[in-house]
Amino acid sequence: MGAIQSIAVVTGLLAAAGIGETLYFYNRTMKRGKAKTERTVKMSGTDWEKYFPLMEERKKYVLARPHRDVYLTSFDGLKLHAVYFPAVERGGFGNRAVICFHGYTGEGLSNHIAIAEYFLKNGYAVLLPDARAHGKSEGKYIGFGCLDRQDALGWIYWAVGECGDTVKILLHGTSMGGATVLMASGLELPPNVKGIVSDCGFTSPKEVFTHVLHNMYHLPAFPAIPGADLLNRKLAGYGMDECNAGREVQKAKVPILFIHGSADTFVPCAMCHEMYERCQSPKRLLIVEGAAHAESYYKDRETYEKALTEFAEETGE
Repeated sequence: MGAIQSIAVVTGLLAAAGIGETLYFYNRTMKRGKAKTERTVKMSGTDWEKYFPLMEERKKYVLARPHRDVYLTSFDGLKLHAVYFPAVERGGFGNRAVICFHGYTGEGLSNHIAIAEYFLKNGYAVLLPDARAHGKSEGKYIGFGCLDRQDALGWIYWAVGECGDTVKILLHGTSMGGATVLMASGLELPPNVKGIVSDCGFTSPKEVFTHVLHNMYHLPAFPAIPGADLLNRKLAGYGMDECNAGREVQKAKVPILFIHGSADTFVPCAMCHEMYERCQSPKRLLIVEGAAHAESYYKDRETYEKALTEFAEETGE
C-alpha cells in the first residue's frame, strides 16, 4: 500500500471514529430514554441518600395537599404535563404562584418534593412541570433550556389563566431548570413574573458538556460537541449554544436570585459568577459553601429559605 493510500485509510478511520464518538455522545445525552437518571446522579457527585428521610417526610405533607395533573400544548405541538397544587395555606405574599423547573433527566414532582413544602406553607400555588422529553411530557429530544424557555412561557400564561390576572409569579429552576429560567429572562415576560431564582443553572448545553468532557472524561470537545451541534440543529431544531443564559441575562428586566454550591463539579460555580456579573436586572447572589450539584437547599435549608423569603419580599410590590 502506497503512502497516499495509507493516509487515506487512516483519515477514513479517524473520520469514522469521530462520527462514532459523536453519535455515541449525542444518543446518550440528547435523546429521551438514552439519557439516564442514574448516570446523571453519578456525574453530579451529590450524595442524595442522606437526604432521603427528609424527602419522604416532605413528600407526605406535599402529596396530602390538593393537587391535579394539568396539560398544555407546546409551541411546536407537544403535549406537556405538570402537577398543580392550588394555594391552601395563608401566606404573607398575597396571590403568589411559583413554577418550578427540574433538572436534566428529572421530573417536576419528584425533584421538587422537598422545596414544594416551603412554597405551599408560605401561601404559594405551586406548578411543577415535566420538561419536554421528561416524565409525562411528550418529546424525543431534550431541550436543555433552549426550547424549554418557550415551554416556560406557556406555563406562565397557564398560571395567569388559572390564578387570575393579579397573580404574582416566581420562576424557580434547578440545574437545567435553572438554565431554563435564566434563558427565559431574556424573553418578553408577562408583568405577572416578579422574580426568577436559578439554582446551579448553566450557561448553555455546549459549555456545560464541554466542561464535563474535559473534567470528568478527559476528552476534547472535538468532534463530539460540534458534531452533536450539527445533529441537534437538524433533529431537535436548535444549536447547543444558540441560546446562552450568559447572554440572555444581559437582556433581563426581572430581578434574579442566583444560587450555587461552592463544591459543584458538574456545573462549575464559575458559571454562576459569570452570569451574575452579566445580569442587568436587580440581582442577588447566594453561594452555599460545601454544597455539591443541586445540593444547596438540602445543605443549608435555613439560609436558602431565608434568601427566598427576602427575595419574595423585595419583589412582592
